[in-house]
Amino acid sequence: MMKSFFAATLALGLLLGNPAARAAGAIAVDDADATKASEVGYGVGTGSTREEAGIDAVRECKKAGNSSCKVAVRYDTCGAYATSKDYTGVGWGSTEGEAKSNALEACGKGCRVAVSDCQ
Repeated sequence: MMKSFFAATLALGLLLGNPAARAAGAIAVDDADATKASEVGYGVGTGSTREEAGIDAVRECKKAGNSSCKVAVRYDTCGAYATSKDYTGVGWGSTEGEAKSNALEACGKGCRVAVSDCQ
C-alpha cells in the first residue's frame, strides 16, 4: 500500500513538473540603433535562475551579432519586449498574450512587440 502511494506521488510530481526544476527565461536586447521593432537585436536565454537566464540571453544576443546587449526582462513563465522610435516597455505574465499586452501597455502608443518568449 505504501509503495503504491509513493509511486503515485512520484508520477504526479513528474506529470505536473517540479516547480524548483522549472527554468527561468530572459530577453536581452540591443535597441541602440533601432527605429522600429523589426530592427531590434535580441537574444533569448534560459537558466535555472533568472540571473542565469539573463547571462544566457546576453550571450545569445551577442552571438547574433549585436554589441550593446542588455537584459530587458526576466520571467518565470512568459516575457515580452515592446518598442517604438521613442519608447520601450517590458511585460511578463502567465501567457504569451498577457506578456505582450503588458509590454505594449508599458511602452505606450505606437509600440510594437519586438520579441516574446515563454518557458
